Amino acid sequence: MGISNTLITLGAAILLLGLALRYAPWLVNWFGRLPGDIRIQNENSFVFIPLTSMIVVSLVLTAIINLFFKK
Repeated sequence: MGISNTLITLGAAILLLGLALRYAPWLVNWFGRLPGDIRIQNENSFVFIPLTSMIVVSLVLTAIINLFFKK
């Protein structure tokens, strides 16, 4: 029964994320624009490395996972 609850929770989270991206796109405008995100643009190429954004996402996901799976 554990895997079914996990799949339901994961599906609900994906649904909420999709709704947020559809109806409230300003909630994720910060992604890729934080200090520490690297953007290198040349005439023929563009490199984007979202270091700080990925650290923030990792911290938020870690906090959420610890809330749900705390024993």
